[in-house]
Amino acid sequence: MGAVACGPEDGGAKSAGSGASGTPHKGGALSVLNNEAQTDFDPARLYTSGGGNVPSLVFRTLTTRNRENGAEGTKVVPDLATDTGRPNADATVWTYTLKDGLTYEDGSPITTADIKYGIERSFAAELSGGAPYLRDWLVGGAQYQGPYKDGGKGLASIETPDAKTIVFHLNKPEGEFPFLATQTQFAPVPKAKDNGTKYEEHPVSSGPYKVVKNENDGEHLVLERNPHWSEATDTERKAYPDTIDVRSGLDQAVINQRLSASQGPDAAAVTTDTNLGPAELAKVTSDKQLAARVGTGHFGYTNYIAFNPNVKPFDNPKVRQAIAYAVDRTSAVNAVGGSSLAEPATTFLPHQKAFGYTPYDLFPAGASGNAAKAKELLKEAGYADGLTVTLTHSNAKGGPKGPEVATALQDALKKAGITVKLQGLEGNDYNDTVASAKKEPGFFLRGWGADWPSGGPFLAPIFDGRQIVRDGANFNTGFLNDASVNSEIDEINKLTDLTAAAPRWGALDKKIGEQAVVVPLFHPVYKRLVGKDVKNVVISDWTGVLDISQVAVK
Repeated sequence: MGAVACGPEDGGAKSAGSGASGTPHKGGALSVLNNEAQTDFDPARLYTSGGGNVPSLVFRTLTTRNRENGAEGTKVVPDLATDTGRPNADATVWTYTLKDGLTYEDGSPITTADIKYGIERSFAAELSGGAPYLRDWLVGGAQYQGPYKDGGKGLASIETPDAKTIVFHLNKPEGEFPFLATQTQFAPVPKAKDNGTKYEEHPVSSGPYKVVKNENDGEHLVLERNPHWSEATDTERKAYPDTIDVRSGLDQAVINQRLSASQGPDAAAVTTDTNLGPAELAKVTSDKQLAARVGTGHFGYTNYIAFNPNVKPFDNPKVRQAIAYAVDRTSAVNAVGGSSLAEPATTFLPHQKAFGYTPYDLFPAGASGNAAKAKELLKEAGYADGLTVTLTHSNAKGGPKGPEVATALQDALKKAGITVKLQGLEGNDYNDTVASAKKEPGFFLRGWGADWPSGGPFLAPIFDGRQIVRDGANFNTGFLNDASVNSEIDEINKLTDLTAAAPRWGALDKKIGEQAVVVPLFHPVYKRLVGKDVKNVVISDWTGVLDISQVAVK
């Protein structure tokens, strides 16, 4: 990290010196150079955790992520609410109270009725795109179709007994509801200002900035200060710059070139979506001044081999175990840029404590694979002379599911007597194929990232048998439906003490790992440049990237 930040590796706290040299001050203009446009800038349609990055400048939520470096940044803290929520005895009812003095950009008060309405409109078909949890968790959520069709009835499972109190009734115990309350669907929306699909053009701000321009569906966003935002009610967002100009649709190489050169407005520029690639990183690290402007982050994500046990020979656990022993994680890591950009993984859960990370290596392959053990298991499985399999991967070059990683695995498995034929698919075709229960191949590359830093949204979608989707997007690729696993997921979800829940997620990870329905390969490491005038870089283990709400340019 050099002088840029106390990164996730240090877990250092925010301080005046945690950015470029000098104390951060208010004022100036921050530029954001991005590859992907900030489309669907409507809190109902955004699929973000912790409030998102750019969205979090405009939308406040009941709770939010703690804006601290490293592990401290994985915690939930109050935002619009006075606390992170008060559960009943079995965590099926959650109550929140709003802070005093909350207002919109026009000075009008924020009420719990606005939060209830904001959530309800996220159920409307024309505003789809957000996370599915509210539909699954709220009583009556599965049948609700949103306020435009409910005849004014609203969702009965959300109660607002007064302007400052809101109560949620859930189908089942959910100890992690405070994490869900960080999603932008919990941002308040005044009903009188809701104009449906056009709301994204000028959403009413509850945060430190308001939208003054939104061109080409989020390709160019201009944010200016919200004069009615109060620092007294918002201790998380620093809101140093006067204006923030977000331009998207830029080539990633161009973004890194502009940040490196830091000429004119680019000296006060950041990116929220573009990493340094292997070649760019090599150039940057050889220049001390540039290296001091690189932020390092870890987001909870795992790239892995997935098996479909309904396809032979992967119905045989010994075949799956043999492949687990045969993989060469060093070559897989090198295929995505080396140890600066990826860390080898033997657990499905990422390495951060918040997820419940518990070290285990059930099928020790060492750094370069254990071909001898793999051959032994293949013989036991009836394949003493080896076997031939097909590995499906994405054709996106340089990516974690791309041909480079596939080729590295092909070479490693060959040493164990496994001939691997490669089947590359283009983007949409690949995504549609591996996420379809009907079309899923037997052996393919996959990845998963958590919606918030906990073992729950990491393990449940992939291994809870009740989440297998036969007609639609299915993420339980191994079709695991183990009653003991399902039961333990339910038991952990009852816990509101997340510190106590974490090690149980870790133990469950190991239990699931014994079935070898996936082979973890590596976790990504993010390396991103900032402009030379950027100060106060904060990178949490929740997002793994620079927190734009903390950045100063003066």
